[in-house]
Amino acid sequence: MHISLTPELESRIKSKVESGLYNNASEVIRKALGFMDTYEDWIHQVKLALLRDQLKIGTDQLDSGEGISIESQAMLDSLFDVVKS
Repeated sequence: MHISLTPELESRIKSKVESGLYNNASEVIRKALGFMDTYEDWIHQVKLALLRDQLKIGTDQLDSGEGISIESQAMLDSLFDVVKS
């Protein structure tokens, strides 16, 4: 595999290797990708928690009689379109 880096990124990778924390550039890249995966997993968990909070609010509203009845399939479809985006 061949990748192209900006001079700034190349310098940052070399700096990490020269610090002694990493043996080579590949280790730096592997570690960075690991952090990226962790970050993406964290973002997913945050979004899921927010969605759960919103669902809880909605079910609480329904339980207290604040809900509305949706009988139109077109209305349901438009709601699902909003959720997908």
